[in-house]
Amino acid sequence: MSRILVTSASGANGDGYGTLLCFSAGGELAGPFSDDSRITDPRGLSLSPAGDGPAGDLVYVTSGDDRVLALDQNGNVTLDSGRTEGLDAGGGTFAPDGRYCVTLRRRGTILALPPRLDADGQLLLPDGSVPFPRGFGFGDRGELYLSSGVGPSGKGDNTITRFDPDGRLRNRRLVSDPELSPLDLAIAPGGNLVVSSEWPFGSPGARVTIREYDPPTGRLVRVLAPDPAVKFARPRGLRFGPGGQLYCVGQDHVVAFDFPTGRFLGVIAELRKLNGQAVLLLE
Repeated sequence: MSRILVTSASGANGDGYGTLLCFSAGGELAGPFSDDSRITDPRGLSLSPAGDGPAGDLVYVTSGDDRVLALDQNGNVTLDSGRTEGLDAGGGTFAPDGRYCVTLRRRGTILALPPRLDADGQLLLPDGSVPFPRGFGFGDRGELYLSSGVGPSGKGDNTITRFDPDGRLRNRRLVSDPELSPLDLAIAPGGNLVVSSEWPFGSPGARVTIREYDPPTGRLVRVLAPDPAVKFARPRGLRFGPGGQLYCVGQDHVVAFDFPTGRFLGVIAELRKLNGQAVLLLE
């Protein structure tokens, strides 16, 4: 790992910087990863699969400007979906078929875009599939796990919903965990579901945890927690890195865990008013 990229929200959603920030592997702020004006209030952040033709090794980011962009590793925008009024895209990840998928927060669904961002996307799920999407991932058989959390309006259902590869609903409430308030979801190397949680959502005294679930049953496997002295809050983006490390970004901090043991490794990067939404590791 040579660089850490973090999307920092802004405006009504926080006091962040409203751009894509770059940190060194040692946690020192290097400044914006790109100065392109199309990156505003960014959210989702993913690296395209290596060797994927002309779109390989690009950094994909969802912008608050109602567009999706792809940047090369020097921060230059190489692909632009163009503006789609009201897109309101959140987190993003790549589907098994190579399409870049993003949550549509107002519509409660997921949009799949071609990797070159040169055509309209396709909905993977019907509108209103969940009250407020908070993160998603694909299982090894193509099944889709969508975490459903609480939105800015205060409405939500705090669970994980499972869909078949063809988009059919399999289990509306896969997880029944009274202390789950999901903010992001990732698939662990072994296939388990890993969710960043702030419960109760929005409360000054909320408990911040990383919660791991068994995909077939929704059973809670274990809970990881940061050192309380760090005062880690508003946990958002999750990212697995080399050596079994799990990274999480939130307000003011990027932290890491040793995932196999669950041990908290500490603060990787720190910046006041970071308001981090997603984290990405670049070699």
